[in-house]
Amino acid sequence: MDAETETAGLDDDQVLLAVEVFHMLADPTRVRLLWALLGGELPVNELAVRVGKPAPSVSQHLAKLRLARLVRTRRAGTSVYYRIENEHIAQLVTDAVHNAEHAASDSPAHHREPATAVPVGEPHPDRGAR
Repeated sequence: MDAETETAGLDDDQVLLAVEVFHMLADPTRVRLLWALLGGELPVNELAVRVGKPAPSVSQHLAKLRLARLVRTRRAGTSVYYRIENEHIAQLVTDAVHNAEHAASDSPAHHREPATAVPVGEPHPDRGAR
């Protein structure tokens, strides 16, 4: 570990994992998928409808998000349900979207409405608006 990394308090593995998270979030479909999952777990077909993409494409994005440990799965019969891995990912997505609202408006929607950051699995009030 070099002196600059040691001073910052991050080891190389932490930095590389953080970069991978940002890399996964650098795709509009993946951000939309994670935003849809803020309200709780959903199957691929429902996610495809919500983001307006074909199910095979959504499955490929979800597989990448799963490998990057941003989502996890639960199998029920022949259906696979996806959910956000943890509250940190949920907060990261919420903060990124809210930051984008600040860049686009002097009065972002999340300041005009009750707070929209919600615990994983709780219904997300903005979910349908994105």
